Amino acid sequence: MSVQLIDNREIFEKFGKNERDTGRTEVQVAFLTKRIHYLTEHIKRNPKDYHSRQGLLKLVGRRRRLLDYLNDRNPVRYRELIRGLK
Repeated sequence: MSVQLIDNREIFEKFGKNERDTGRTEVQVAFLTKRIHYLTEHIKRNPKDYHSRQGLLKLVGRRRRLLDYLNDRNPVRYRELIRGLK
């Protein structure tokens, strides 16, 4: 079993209702956070990779919009998510 599949299952177990729950806002934010951390490390190693930098900025913006949406709809779930993601 690949490392990525194990990581994805951990995200599903922690933030989703079941292991096929990819539409829940918390799961989407957790996946975006995982990709943002990966791209951040990539850009530290490759500072001239401007295309990846642009993709990173788009991911950060998408995550920010999802977090704002969750905070507007359900502040309790927002705080739990932030606490869970550290």
